[in-house]
Amino acid sequence: MRIVISGKNVDLTDALREQITKKVSKLERYFDDNTEAQVTMSVEKHRHIMEVTIPFDGVVLRAEDYTDDMYKTLDLILEKLESQIHKYRTKLDKRMKSGAFKYDAPIFTEPYEQEEEDYPRIVRTKRFAVKPMLAEEAVLQMELLGHNFFVFTDAESNEVSVVYKRNDGNYGLIEPEYL
Repeated sequence: MRIVISGKNVDLTDALREQITKKVSKLERYFDDNTEAQVTMSVEKHRHIMEVTIPFDGVVLRAEDYTDDMYKTLDLILEKLESQIHKYRTKLDKRMKSGAFKYDAPIFTEPYEQEEEDYPRIVRTKRFAVKPMLAEEAVLQMELLGHNFFVFTDAESNEVSVVYKRNDGNYGLIEPEYL
């Protein structure tokens, strides 16, 4: 497993880099050797924020958290990632054929059994007319509806896009990229 570490407003010491590499590399037991884990850290005021993203086989595992200490944040992130792996193991195995993950036993959390019925399921479907508009118009429409995301057809690219409200109060735009 390759681990890419980057930081913003954070002193990336050798000890911190070594600890991140040591702990995140334990997740390689679930993935192929060519899987890459992207670790991004930042410090805002007294919040030590960390995000770990692991894209593999068309699926993206991602966890983000913050505490007052980067080492504590790392431990929380790894617990979240491992929980995601075990929670969605059955679905991912079915989707990607069997053997999506190498091992069963968790490293950072206690083992637990989860019934198939415990998984979230789609309970409602909405249909709506998609009108071509600019991203700024979509943000306005989203705000008028009181939603935190809005799906629209981009008038410039004629592609389906999504605008969403971010936790920091700004907006994000998701544009499709076809492979």
